[in-house]
Amino acid sequence: MPQRKIGWERQIGRRLRLRDLHVFATVVECGSMAKAAAELGVAQPTVSEVIAGLEHTYGVQLFDRSPRGVEPTVYGRALLKRSIAVFDEIKQSGRDIEFLSDPTVGELRIGCVESLSATIVPQLILRFSQQYPGVIVDVDDLTAPATDFQGLRDRKYDCMLVRLTTTPPPDPHLMDDLNAETLFDDRLLIAAGANGRWARRRKVDLAELVDEPWILPRPGTWNHLCLSQAFQMRGLSLPTPALVSMSVTLRTRLLATGPYLTVFARSVMRLNADYYDIMALPLDLPIEPWPVVVVTLKHRTLSPVVEQFIACAREVARAFVAPR
Repeated sequence: MPQRKIGWERQIGRRLRLRDLHVFATVVECGSMAKAAAELGVAQPTVSEVIAGLEHTYGVQLFDRSPRGVEPTVYGRALLKRSIAVFDEIKQSGRDIEFLSDPTVGELRIGCVESLSATIVPQLILRFSQQYPGVIVDVDDLTAPATDFQGLRDRKYDCMLVRLTTTPPPDPHLMDDLNAETLFDDRLLIAAGANGRWARRRKVDLAELVDEPWILPRPGTWNHLCLSQAFQMRGLSLPTPALVSMSVTLRTRLLATGPYLTVFARSVMRLNADYYDIMALPLDLPIEPWPVVVVTLKHRTLSPVVEQFIACAREVARAFVAPR
């Protein structure tokens, strides 16, 4: 059967309206024509007529109907994906015009893992806000490891600041629609209190630390994976933790006042060692560094405010680049 072609000008370009796509997206979200009509404040026949018109325009069935409501077909899901992009670009155009007409206003939405919120992000926001004091910056904490980029795909975030593993992801196509720019490479360090029993040691062997009281991050996180790898490479079992926590603040304070050991990224140690009595043990872990990256959606036009933010990120990241 020959592939069916849809004439853009004849069938879609002259008929399709943004209002129709908005109605369509609302039906998908509500899962019901009646609920969508109530949400939109119109009669149900109006919604049904819009959906019927779209199906006629594209020549395919966009919804499967059942007594429980409606669900998008494969064609409906394809249209929904593009509709999200269409409305996002329109919204972006408004943000662009607002920023270009007055660079002191705008909005920026960022997803960020907590370890970066405690290191590079405060300096980054401070620098950016000094240049653009009227821009509202909305930072959302992400659970590490941040390997789910759906927030970018759903246009919830303009960009994400995360750590990327150097090992291939389970899904080889995970990053196909994303751009990831490396800001700097971070290494993992074992940290202890600066006044504890390890403070005066010039050299420490990993085997000496197995039975120490450890504060470990949660399994599956970057720190936990790297530490597990380091012990495995030495033929050692991962220590049993005395405490499991992802909080940088909690771990730092317990290290400074107690006998604990934990793992921090070099960037975290670089900043927190100036404020707390903690130190990195003289021990090189046999693991590769992990890059800190800023991730954006590949086929999404970046607004000027996002471009300026990423430019600031490059400048701030220079201070975190390890000396050669």
